[in-house]
Amino acid sequence: MTDLPTTPSQLTPNGAERVDLPGRYGPVAALRAPATGDDLGATALFLPGYTGSKEDFAPIVDPVAAAGVEVVAIDLPGQYESAGPDDEAEYRPAPLGAAVAELVEKLSSDGRRVLLLGHSYGGLVARGAALAGAPLAGLTLLSSGPAELPFGARRSALDTGESVLREHGVRGAQELNEARVAAQPRWTTMDGRVKELLRERFLRSTPAGLAGMADGLRHEPDLVAKLARALRSARVPALVVCGDLDDAWAPATQRDMAERLDADFALLPGVAHSPAEEAPDALLATLLPTWRAWLRD
Repeated sequence: MTDLPTTPSQLTPNGAERVDLPGRYGPVAALRAPATGDDLGATALFLPGYTGSKEDFAPIVDPVAAAGVEVVAIDLPGQYESAGPDDEAEYRPAPLGAAVAELVEKLSSDGRRVLLLGHSYGGLVARGAALAGAPLAGLTLLSSGPAELPFGARRSALDTGESVLREHGVRGAQELNEARVAAQPRWTTMDGRVKELLRERFLRSTPAGLAGMADGLRHEPDLVAKLARALRSARVPALVVCGDLDDAWAPATQRDMAERLDADFALLPGVAHSPAEEAPDALLATLLPTWRAWLRD
């Protein structure tokens, strides 16, 4: 048997089981791990970002479960192993959020409290779920922002990639992305098995999903004030977490969003856009005490 990578990555060994959950567009692929510590009666539902997948949360699955919180990490509809619609408009944060809200209702039907966490684009979808009335015990926005992805290197790559996607298909967009990152240190030092997973999940994602989410990243309005009212009305606490090197939404922008939401804010030093992989211990040191406090209230 070949050893799996020992550094935190999407292939970090964990005790989750690969399952399919019912969803409005068809089966939702998930990693599900029961609470292995004293069960707090809560489920953490993890939503990945654009071109991401449930495996992005692999490094934090076991520690969260050991803290007494069940883990459910999913591929969003149209991502990797989850079924999705053919209509690009269904991949904007609001309709995806409504689909996630239905999943939250199912997960909470036996009395479990759901802690919803969305990373990057998944944060916009998590916001959509909260606005759709999902019954939440808490909302965590991880490396996400108040509105569309701001102009910069990531936005430029998104625009170029979408043009190639429409002209040359998913494989053409995937090849362009690999060429773009080929010289980056993170890519050149990445384990080959992780590279293959990233390649496979992109190629298996639906063209409509890739194009629709890209459209969402370019056009999502600022809904922070609306979210703040919804959270306040439902008495749902919130947390905003990001790295101080985040190159998607600026840390200052995310801090301002937290203030507008009356949410807790945590800045992780030396961390960029993917804290669950880059600094899982630092992320957990913020998440777990906050979630325990929410569940006690």
